[in-house]
Amino acid sequence: MKHRIVVLGAGYAGAFAAGNLARRLSAADIEITVVNAVPDFVERMRLHQLAIGQDLTFRKLDSVFAGTGVRLRMARVTGVDPERRTVAVTGEDGDGELAYDTLLYALGSSVARHGVPGVAEYAFDVTGRASALRLRERLAGLGEGGAVLVVGEGLTGIETATEFAESRPDLSVALAARGEPGAWLSPKARRHLRSAFDRLGITVHEHTGIEAVEPTRAIAADGTSIPADVTVWTAGFAVHPIAAASGLEVAETGQIVVDRTMRSVSHPDVYAAGDCAYAIGDNGRLLPMSCGSAGYTNMQATAAIIARLTGSEVPYTALKYYGNHISLGRRDAIFQMVDGDVRSKSWYLGGKAAARLKSGVLKGAGWAIVHPTFGMPKRRRRLATAPDRAGARVAA
Repeated sequence: MKHRIVVLGAGYAGAFAAGNLARRLSAADIEITVVNAVPDFVERMRLHQLAIGQDLTFRKLDSVFAGTGVRLRMARVTGVDPERRTVAVTGEDGDGELAYDTLLYALGSSVARHGVPGVAEYAFDVTGRASALRLRERLAGLGEGGAVLVVGEGLTGIETATEFAESRPDLSVALAARGEPGAWLSPKARRHLRSAFDRLGITVHEHTGIEAVEPTRAIAADGTSIPADVTVWTAGFAVHPIAAASGLEVAETGQIVVDRTMRSVSHPDVYAAGDCAYAIGDNGRLLPMSCGSAGYTNMQATAAIIARLTGSEVPYTALKYYGNHISLGRRDAIFQMVDGDVRSKSWYLGGKAAARLKSGVLKGAGWAIVHPTFGMPKRRRRLATAPDRAGARVAA
């Protein structure tokens, strides 16, 4: 009986991990199943471009995994039972259950509404393709002078506001920030960001927390009313409560608590990668929810899974950030280097050169996903142990 590896989610972390496992482990010993709710790989880092009307090509996952031996199950995950080692799913074929020997949980995150009144009813977001397309339709219906308010001063908020303002100069775009947008950047980079806001005509409301969203406005904490035909909520991310409900040990955020190898501290046959992993970086700090973290954690998780299944020493991959790439529309960007404590260095790259670098990063990430096995090697590693029919591990 083959060792059953189930990967939940086919985003940046899950899709790459599944391909890496298929590339490095022998198909004679394992079977890999990827569960995903939609049939395409969605480039989440580009969804603000989709929302403003740009045409993006989405690669079909069945094409991505064709010839790799990876099985694709189109379904939505509804539950995980780590004691029975099963995953409950529902899809076009109805409800079902998948058994696993090793589980890689990579379901990602969605928008965090923080309980703010009106966000669920009236605000839009760019954390998923369906929500981005809903926003796209709404923005297409806005005429000249339509007011768009982006809430959130993080990377997603900055990129969304600048992309919208550049692509639709007929709109009135504003950004509401609890603090100062780009406050973590070096002084020169902050000036570059300010210059970009001014050039694109973006109104910035600093130190403005939004306490309520209504159909045509947002209400700030001090009672100020900000006109908004469309409010785009980018004020953070939240994970699905499935992990917490399953009995896996989770943090207050709902993320799965993992050790340095991305292995669940409560259930050793479960690994987590991407936004849903509560992972500590090499600097002793919690890794942020980001595409960069998805890359670091999925590489560590797959390396650990492969090592343990093949009887090898578990390697440690770097969990270290080198900088932030921030798009400011299609022709401008900022690349900010950071030190080991994630403090901005004085040096940064801006303008067209930074935009080309960010474009290269996006294309590289997309290429890695749609070429998940990078050409199958002629020899792949065999498992040191094999599961018996009861699910216990025995010597091969």
